[in-house]
Amino acid sequence: MLRDSHIGGQPLSEHSKRLVARIALSVALSVDLWASSAKAQAPPPLPATSAEPDAKFRAFLGDFRTAAFKAGIDPQIYDSSMTGIARNPRVEELNLAQPELAKAVWKYLDGTVSSDRIVKGQAMLGAFSPTLAAIEQRFGIQKEILVAIWGIESNYGEEMGSFDMFEALATLAYDGPRSEFGKRELLDALRIEQQEHFSAREMRSSWAGAFGQTQFVPSSFLRYAVDGDSDGRRDLWHSAADALASAGNFLAQSGWERGAPWGYEVTLPRSFPYQLADPDKTATITSWHDLDVRAAGGAELPRSEARAAIYLPAGAHGPAFIVFDNFRTLLKYNNAAPYALAVCTLADRMKGHLPIAAAWPRDEVPLSREDRIALQTDLQKLGYSPGPSDGKLGPQGREALRQYQIARGLSPDAFATEALLQRVERETAGR
Repeated sequence: MLRDSHIGGQPLSEHSKRLVARIALSVALSVDLWASSAKAQAPPPLPATSAEPDAKFRAFLGDFRTAAFKAGIDPQIYDSSMTGIARNPRVEELNLAQPELAKAVWKYLDGTVSSDRIVKGQAMLGAFSPTLAAIEQRFGIQKEILVAIWGIESNYGEEMGSFDMFEALATLAYDGPRSEFGKRELLDALRIEQQEHFSAREMRSSWAGAFGQTQFVPSSFLRYAVDGDSDGRRDLWHSAADALASAGNFLAQSGWERGAPWGYEVTLPRSFPYQLADPDKTATITSWHDLDVRAAGGAELPRSEARAAIYLPAGAHGPAFIVFDNFRTLLKYNNAAPYALAVCTLADRMKGHLPIAAAWPRDEVPLSREDRIALQTDLQKLGYSPGPSDGKLGPQGREALRQYQIARGLSPDAFATEALLQRVERETAGR
């Protein structure tokens, strides 16, 4: 990987070269730990809905009815839930435009960490103080993190989704790369109705089948939902206590480290080796200290064998963060790094912390899904291995982009910009 001794724009000293080589070996051993947290599947291409007869969808529902019976679903439960549903084009459309991927990260944070949401979150911390204290004591999750999830997922219970859960999940299950997810979650939605005695028509959800005030998918509900208000039910729609306690249980069972931080903003030296900056790559805090990574205020990092990663949500020209295991745990709740950053930033702002200090590159135009597919396709043509052309730059795609940048003397931050896409396209066209 280290083929350029001028990475980041400044020559590296022999000491720095040795540090970079040592950290590169360290982070290489840790990539699989972060990659294993991925649970989201690639989004499907937009189906040609106008060309698909309803008969195929009805046949799918008939076949799935048989599978549901074999899985223990009562026939009356199935029929009452599935009668009258249709393939939903809006679900298919939204499946291609997840906000964590479709928006520039700074615009996403503008919306999720707004002044109004901060103020309202602080009010919720006061209004639900006894409930949150009990949850924090039981599960070890900071109350601000729980309230931040609550705020981002449903605007504190005000926006929980208006889709028929069974129609949304049946649409996902019917066809496409997310069909296995849809089938599994549809079966679990039927189990919830059967076990928890909810009415099918009150089971409203997001387009992806997530529901309630903390937006659990059905399989997460069955595994992690708890009764937070001691009324004998697990009701994420109507009970904030149930929703918050369930989120706490989810994070606790997913590896949240009680009392540990998620991370904080840092500054990087001009000579920083950007090929090491990735939320999937960890090294010891001492290693980052030795590369002169500092806290945003200028303080030196402590020397510690604890592991952390450097996360650059907007590449080399935006803010930088050092992130720890609790940040990774949040990716199990929603496998999108901008989402985890939004939760952590909102939690910090509720505590009274200052906003992110470094400026965002707001003049950059984010790539569309089609642009990202084109970038992946062109990198493949140039001899790199970005993985499937699915519009999502996962670990393999980011590494391919880094290798392209290194080979051309660019800062290898793996940040896909319009200018970078145009450069790759010109090279591909000239071959």
